[in-house]
Amino acid sequence: MRNIRLAVTSALMFFATLLLAACGTAPTIGGASGPPVEAPVLRVGDRWVYHAVDGYRQKLVWDETHEITGIGSGGIVVAVALKGPTIDLARTEVWATPGVVRSGAVYEAETDRFDPALIRYQYPMTNGARWSQRVRDLNKPPGPYAPINFHATVGGYESVTTPAGTFDAIKIRYLIQLDDETFYRHPTQCDYVVWYAPSIGHMVREEKRSYYLEKGDSIGAQVPGQQAVYELASFTRGR
Repeated sequence: MRNIRLAVTSALMFFATLLLAACGTAPTIGGASGPPVEAPVLRVGDRWVYHAVDGYRQKLVWDETHEITGIGSGGIVVAVALKGPTIDLARTEVWATPGVVRSGAVYEAETDRFDPALIRYQYPMTNGARWSQRVRDLNKPPGPYAPINFHATVGGYESVTTPAGTFDAIKIRYLIQLDDETFYRHPTQCDYVVWYAPSIGHMVREEKRSYYLEKGDSIGAQVPGQQAVYELASFTRGR
């Protein structure tokens, strides 16, 4: 019974936060005031490498590289590679403009085609800014379940130290409800926090937490998903 009560409490808190975000009254996420973040000037060859750890008792560890391979009328093409002791994956993202994703990942390493394009970063980013979207994945049929619900809240600045150095970064919190509901489970709920450094035009740290609730005659159990941390290991500017 205690586990059920905890699951219900956690779910209610999450959905309440989503509702507050949708209404524009979500709580702030802290940080100091600072200048607005303008859209970065990106170059072919810009390369960000992250060290990532996910899981609970048995950790999944990998390095994840994001590199801009093309910029043109079709958008910004980003090659993403994940390599670790038990993982070796590659995918491609396409951004309409910096921060606006036509195809890419919203959860783990899958590639979705977003309609409308997913706004990962809305420039200029200022303390207290918020935006919300309902986004369909064109790789999935339109029914029977709802699209992805995406809510972002911008906080203030913090100093963040990673293996690549120390950065002045602005915080962004994402609350996301995925489109993965089935007959036996409710959709995945995600709570992500990103530290974005204007000096490199990308995040330098990200913390990911997610879960879903099982369906049934009684209140379903909470099934944990992600418990991940990404930290910038290196950044190389293209030419």
